[in-house]
Amino acid sequence: MTTQAAQATQTAQAAQTAPAALLDKARLFRALHVPGRPVVLPNAWDVASARVVADAGARAVATTSAGVAWSLGRGDGGHLGRDEALAAVARVAAAVDVPVTADVERGYADDPAGVAETVRGVLAAGAVGVNLEDTLRPDALRPAAEQAARIAAARAAADEAGVPLFVNARIDTHRLPPGDREAWLEETLSRAAAYAAAGADGIFVLGALDAGTVERLVAGSPLPVNVAVGPGTLSVAELAAAGAARVSAGSSIAEAAYGLAGRAARELLERGTAKELEGGTDYATLDTLLLAAADKAQRR
Repeated sequence: MTTQAAQATQTAQAAQTAPAALLDKARLFRALHVPGRPVVLPNAWDVASARVVADAGARAVATTSAGVAWSLGRGDGGHLGRDEALAAVARVAAAVDVPVTADVERGYADDPAGVAETVRGVLAAGAVGVNLEDTLRPDALRPAAEQAARIAAARAAADEAGVPLFVNARIDTHRLPPGDREAWLEETLSRAAAYAAAGADGIFVLGALDAGTVERLVAGSPLPVNVAVGPGTLSVAELAAAGAARVSAGSSIAEAAYGLAGRAARELLERGTAKELEGGTDYATLDTLLLAAADKAQRR
C-alpha cells in the first residue's frame, strides 16, 4: 500500500470513530465560507457572550483570544496557557448548538508537535475550527516556512482524528513597518500560498482594509479570505461585495463591553446616574440563556 493510500485509510478509520455531531458541525462550518456571502462571526469570550451571540442568530461562534485572556485576568499575546484556553473553548462549545471555532493564538506551543497537541485538545473540547497566527513576537513575524510547518502539523492532527477542522491561517503582515503597499500585498499573498500548500483552509488578514485591497487579496489568494469588521472598517455588505468569505469582529465586541463597564462605573461614581446602563440585556433574558446553557452542558 502506498503512503498516500495508507494515510487515506487511516483518515477514513479515524472518521468512523469521530463523534457524528462533531463531524456534522465541521462540515457545516466549512460550507459557510462562501466568497461574496461571508459567514459573520461576532466573537465571544465566555459562555454568557457565546449564548448571547448564538441567540442573536449567529450561524457559528468564534472565540476571541484577547477576550478570553482578559476574562481570565491575563493579557493577550501568548500570556494564556493551553489548558486554560482549551477549558474556555470547551465551556463555550458545550453551551451552544452551532459550530465553534477557537482562536488559539500561536498554537500555545513552541514547535509543530506542540501545535498538533493543541489541535487535538481543540477537537476534544468540541470546536471545529482554529485561528493560528504567524506572529512570533509583537514586533516580528515567524518565518513563513516555520509557520507552514506548524500549519501542516495542525492539519495532520485533525486528519488523524478524522475531523475536517477548518484551519484559518492568520497572516499578521499588519505588524510589518509601514511601507510600500505593493510589497505588503506581495508578502501577504506569498504567505497565503505557502500556508495553503501546508494545509490551511482560509487566511485571515487584519486591519481596516479598503475594498480594493480586499478584492486583490481575494483574487490572489488560493484560499477563502477572512477580514475584520469593527469601528473604522468597511461594513459587512461592503466586505462581502469585495469577495470576503468570512468576516470576524475579533476582540472589538469584548472591547466595547469593557468600555461600557468603564463608562457606567465612572457615571455612577462621578454623577450618580445610570444612563449608560440603558439598553442592556435584561436580567431575566440573560439568566434564562445561562440556565439553558448549564442544562445543555449537563446533558452532554
